[in-house]
Formats: sequence, C-alpha cells, structure tokens
Amino acid sequence: MQPTNNGTLLSIDDLRMHFPVRGGILLRTRKHCKAVDGVSLTVAQGETVGLVGESGCGKSTLGKCIVRLHQPTAGSIRFEGRDITRLSRRQLKPCRRDIQMIFQDPAESLNSRHTVGNILEESFLIHNIGTHSERRERVRELLSVVGLGPDAANRFPFEFSGGQRQRIGIARAVALNPKLVVCDEPVSALDVSVQSQILNLLLKLQNDLNLSYLFIAHNLAVVRHISDRIAIMYLGRIVEMADTETIFRNPLHAYTKALISAIPIPNPRQKRERIILQGDVPSPIDPPEGCAFARRSYLPCTEAEAKLPGVFQEVEPGHWVEVHPATVENWRDYSN
Repeated sequence: MQPTNNGTLLSIDDLRMHFPVRGGILLRTRKHCKAVDGVSLTVAQGETVGLVGESGCGKSTLGKCIVRLHQPTAGSIRFEGRDITRLSRRQLKPCRRDIQMIFQDPAESLNSRHTVGNILEESFLIHNIGTHSERRERVRELLSVVGLGPDAANRFPFEFSGGQRQRIGIARAVALNPKLVVCDEPVSALDVSVQSQILNLLLKLQNDLNLSYLFIAHNLAVVRHISDRIAIMYLGRIVEMADTETIFRNPLHAYTKALISAIPIPNPRQKRERIILQGDVPSPIDPPEGCAFARRSYLPCTEAEAKLPGVFQEVEPGHWVEVHPATVENWRDYSN
C-alpha cells in the first residue's frame, strides 16, 4: 500500500475483481477469472495517473470498479476519505456527481436513439438540477466547451465523426463538474491527428475545471504526454509505478522496458533496440504459480525462482516496482 497524503482524492487498497467461471449442467462456479488481483493506487487532487498495459491485463475492469459499474470482490476504494466500496445504489448516487467516466468506444457509449441534447441533459435530470431552460443552456455551454456548435444538440450521435462523438462523451463526463474522471482508452479508436486534439482538450479541461484523471491506455507515448505518474499493469497487478520522468529515464521492471522499446521513433535514422517478450500473456483464469511474468522475461530465471512471488516495494522515493529475479536486473540490490 502506498502512503497517502492530505491531497489524496482517490485511494485504492488491495482491490480484487474475480469473475466466476461457470460450467457443467448446473452451471456451478468452477474457477475464477482474476481480472484485478490486488491493486493499490492513489490519485491526488489535480493529478493525472496513467495506467498502462497490454489488452486483457485488467485496466478497464479496474476503472469500472472505481465508478462502481462492477462490485469489487475484495479490497477498498476510498474517495475523499470515504469508503465507497460497499455503498448501495442509493448511497452512491451523490458520489456519482464527483466520479465520471469517458468510455473507449464513443459509438457504443452514446444512445443512438437520443439526440445529443437529450444525452447531455440526462445527467441534470437524474440529479434534479435546474429548470428545463437552464438545462438547455447548460447543454449549449458544454457543447461550446468541447468545440461543437449549439446546433449539435438537435442531431443524433451517428451523424458525427469518431472524434466528434468522443467530444460528446467528454462533455457528458464533465457536465456535473466532477472531481475525478476515469478515461478508459479515450483516444485508442481515433486517428492520430484526432488523438492530439482530444488529448489537448482533456488537458485544457483539467486546467479549467481542476480535474483529476485516471488515464487508461496501452500506448505509453500517449500516456507520457498527459500523465504526472504512470502505473504499469500486468495480469491484474501493478508491477511498476513512478512519476512519468522516472519511468522513461530509469525503468526497472523488464515489462516496462519492453513496452518502452516498442514506442516508435519518429526519426527513421534513429533506431532503438527492441525487446521481444516470449509467448503471450497468461490466462487470468489459470495464472502461473509465483511471478506471472517470469515465463516471458528475457532475464535469466530458474524454474524454482519463477515459482516465487515478486515483492512490490519502494526502491527509491516514489518509485515502486515488483522485485523478482525475472523482473529486475541486479534484483538483489533492491530486495529487503
């Protein structure tokens, strides 16, 4: 567990989300899919924390647990010091104004049967905010903030491009002036030119509205542009975390080094040595014994060592890493 401070907005402690895997004639629970398996994380007020990892590592599931679209199996989520992990739907309603989410696919997250105006107005209706005319005025303001004209309120989501639909999703997320926004790969489905526009919009809104972001992505180059700190996730667990500069200047975990080596260099005359990992990400239903990364690592590791779990520890102020023979070079220098 990381130490918290007075500016901590969100604090996650040993969070687990295990989905039952059913089978047989009676559909009994045979195993569990350990999508999130012991994550501890903090987000400070006004901070952007990037969450990076391969597809299927549990990033989106963690985000949905934070906004309580999933009920976590174990662990705790504290928002502004209050434990919201086990709150009922009614108790959670006031908190939903302060915690919002931007979804990965703007086409799927917007109701195609409603106009954009109705989609944005719905948040105010749910929380009984304003009169009809006040809500309509607020909708026009939101559209202006995200760079769309007031006429967009009378159109349907399918009439817009992917980038414009994501702007609508962002407008919905910030409609209630939240304190924390979970961004679930908000630019991964967009063209590169549009990605930069959306990232710049998110940065502008953060400055204007004093927002905190948990920015989920699989592209380290994108996360580097927007994040204050970066957490690297692998098979349901965080394996390295530090401020953005430290992650790129002094990555310690072998998985982090492999991800950084995969970032394209814009200058064709420059080349970076690419680290190729062996095999595929193990199944979260049947995770390997001990260190989940050991069988894919390029670092030498015996089978006996692979069966030993890694220790997530602070190796320097603010720099946390899972220390194990298969994950960190000269690991004995960091082991307690």
